[in-house]
Amino acid sequence: MRDNMDVTIPFRDRAARATLRAMTTHDPIFALSLLALLACADAPEPPPFAAVADSRQLMLSVIEPAAEVYWDAVGVIMDEEGTRHIEPRTETEWEAVENAAFVLAESGNLLLLEDRAGGRDHWTAMSRAMIEIGRRAVEAARARDPDAVFEAGGEVYLVCTGCHAVYAAETLRPSYNADAEVP
Repeated sequence: MRDNMDVTIPFRDRAARATLRAMTTHDPIFALSLLALLACADAPEPPPFAAVADSRQLMLSVIEPAAEVYWDAVGVIMDEEGTRHIEPRTETEWEAVENAAFVLAESGNLLLLEDRAGGRDHWTAMSRAMIEIGRRAVEAARARDPDAVFEAGGEVYLVCTGCHAVYAAETLRPSYNADAEVP
């Protein structure tokens, strides 16, 4: 065999060329070490993110508080004292509503992490729905439109209860009529 491996074998990869040289110089320990290193280098890297909270903790500490801020931002109270309209009045109040909407939208992405989604198609669909309705909630808050915020809040509620009907039925009101056909 020739000493100049560059001429006889057209390797583009220097590591492969070095491995072949080590194997042909009868140094099996070096060759096996090099192969082990190459095997490690070729292994796919783990994703750059990992869930810290489980789904329940994420709901209680991130999603539910944001949803409550969004839902409480607009509404009408009718009582003995009359009718009062609730809506953000200051820029700071509107920013709080917008921030809550961003949290809801981005929470859909957090729900899609493999540690949480686990390959469940319905879970994935509901998480993507949260992202989409979260975007609409952001737009409504940015428009400073109380009616649009109210409508988006209703859609957020429907996405939440649609998911909870399958994965957390105990969190729904007793009067909620969950569709038994939902996968």
